Amino acid sequence: MNKENHTAECLDLMQILIEYRQAPALHKRLVKAAAFSMLGIDALIMIHHFASVCEGDILEIGAFLGGSTIAAGLGVRDSGRQKKIISVEPGGRLKGHHLASKDIFKDLEKNLARADLLDSVTLIHGRSFEPATIEAVRQATTPGGIGLFIFDADDSVRRDLDCYGDRLANRSWVVIDDYLSDGEKGGPTRAQVDELVAVGKLVTLGFYGWGTWVGRWLA
Repeated sequence: MNKENHTAECLDLMQILIEYRQAPALHKRLVKAAAFSMLGIDALIMIHHFASVCEGDILEIGAFLGGSTIAAGLGVRDSGRQKKIISVEPGGRLKGHHLASKDIFKDLEKNLARADLLDSVTLIHGRSFEPATIEAVRQATTPGGIGLFIFDADDSVRRDLDCYGDRLANRSWVVIDDYLSDGEKGGPTRAQVDELVAVGKLVTLGFYGWGTWVGRWLA
């Protein structure tokens, strides 16, 4: 991607964000999803947009309670095209947080059902690096068949891109949370993304929400 095209694409995404903010009905739906998401509303807007326009299926690592999954599901629905959404979530529980949950995976299923999206998402209950999960993802996807990759899990995004990178299409959209986070995941995530950018595997297109990185994958 040359510098002129790269700048144009960055500016296009900024314009798309403003257009979403000026579409009250759609924006309201995404605000509802943001109520149980760790991602900011602008990051969810980008996920909705990428899910709508991407060629290929969607792979999400770290669904949590389903905010980003719903944004992607609504994007696919609004596109009018058939696309698979494969979402990996280990579950467990979260204490001492405004999004506390006694059973994350169960609440994820409930939230998807309320959004009428449960049947539209292939949920894989496990950690992304476990052999059973890897096999399930590979069974559900094809080489180069993923048009959008969403990562909001631990601080090992490089591990999962190494594992599933052959499933991503060239120039597929990529969304990685915690790039600019002050938390424990921020530093390692940023270092791994920067390394992949430096070697030409990722192209940065911007930062949205609360420090979420968005860009492209180069196969």
